[in-house]
Amino acid sequence: MAKEIAGLIKLQIKGGAANPSPPVGPALGSKGINIMELCKQFNARTQEKAGKVLPVVITYFTDKSFEFVVKTPPVAIQLLEVAKLKGGSAEPNRKKIAEITWDQVKVIAEDKMVDLNCFGLESAMKMIAGTARSMGITVKGSFPTNI
Repeated sequence: MAKEIAGLIKLQIKGGAANPSPPVGPALGSKGINIMELCKQFNARTQEKAGKVLPVVITYFTDKSFEFVVKTPPVAIQLLEVAKLKGGSAEPNRKKIAEITWDQVKVIAEDKMVDLNCFGLESAMKMIAGTARSMGITVKGSFPTNI
């Protein structure tokens, strides 16, 4: 018989660095989930992505057991890494702070494709370019037609 789902928790945790302090501890403790067990499993599963911010969706059941899915890093974080920046522009419509190429956008789109709500690589690239624009990052060149 299948377990009955009690709820979902969505968190963003640095890979390999989950610990019982906030935000992990309070979010899980209030639901009665074993915090240390989740931290151990998460850290083991994300060892190769240490230091990167990773979204995680935790499904917890009525018997206090859980399972979780680790997703790819957010597009904004990946754009900041590619552009070698600490943060986005305070006024993205006026102050442009970096430039990236369509090839770099394509790499991010291919990595993030499983989590995006689109069917083709072309539309994924346009979504990522829109995120870049809203952060004050310019995409150099014209949109490639041979994808």
